[in-house]
Amino acid sequence: MDCIFCKIASGEFNSWKVCEDEHALAFLDINPVAEYHTIVVPKKHYANIFDIPADELARVMATVKRVVDLYGDKLGLNNCQIIHNAGAEAQQEVFHFHIHIIPRAHGDDNNITWKTHPEFRDKFAELMGRIRPQ
Repeated sequence: MDCIFCKIASGEFNSWKVCEDEHALAFLDINPVAEYHTIVVPKKHYANIFDIPADELARVMATVKRVVDLYGDKLGLNNCQIIHNAGAEAQQEVFHFHIHIIPRAHGDDNNITWKTHPEFRDKFAELMGRIRPQ
C-alpha cells in the first residue's frame, strides 16, 4: 500500500512523534497551520470515519486526549480544534483516518468560516423522517 500515514505509523518514514502506543501514533504535521499542529492516526489503515471500527476510533480518540492533556500540562495550551475530514468533498487529502489537533490562539487568523443555512430548519421533520426507523 502506498499510504504515507501507514509508512509513518510503521516507522518506514520518520516523523516528529509526540506519543504512541500499540494502536495509535501522534506526530507533528509536516505542513502545520499552528505550532504543535498534530496528526493522530491509527496504526492500522482505515480510510476515514466511515471505515474505522468503533473500538479503533475509541483508541485513537484516547490518544487525542493524551496529546491535548500533554499540551495543556506542559505548554498551557487550552484552546484547540479537533478536526477530521471524511471524503474528498470534505477536503480529505490523505485517505488514512486521521485527526488534526490544531492549537488556537487569539488573532492567529486560522478561523473556519461556515455558511449557515437557516432555511434547513423548515426541513427538520423531513430530514429526521429519513433516519428514524419505520
